[in-house]
Amino acid sequence: MEIVSRYFPDLTTRQLEQLTALEEVYRVWNDRINVISRKDIDQLGVRHVLHSLAIAEVCRFRAGARVLDVGTGGGFPGIPLAILFPEARFTLVDSIGKKIRVVEEVARAVGLRNVTALHARVETIPGRFDFVVSRAVTRMKPFLE
Repeated sequence: MEIVSRYFPDLTTRQLEQLTALEEVYRVWNDRINVISRKDIDQLGVRHVLHSLAIAEVCRFRAGARVLDVGTGGGFPGIPLAILFPEARFTLVDSIGKKIRVVEEVARAVGLRNVTALHARVETIPGRFDFVVSRAVTRMKPFLE
């Protein structure tokens, strides 16, 4: 995660520990449940964590903000963003149960208390959110609908 700290030099020791722990935890879970392409797992820091954190270059989530991650898959971009913004509340949603299990286990393993993982279709999620994020779920027009 050295590359992440180059782009985000103000990370706390705790955040660096959590981000570093992601690599081992995702490797273990990826061997059980393929949530990240096997050819991409060696590029986890750049292709998944750093790309997820790129959202923070244009948007800062304030304390208490409610953020919905639609089609989170294995937890991207939600898990890295939850590490970066520990005072915001993240709801990570995916319709595939085994992926949500990975999200729950990764969040637990790195000590995230601001993440809720839901096995559901986003259309069924009640409530309002301050922000909605996603990575590679669908084309923009259907996503906005």
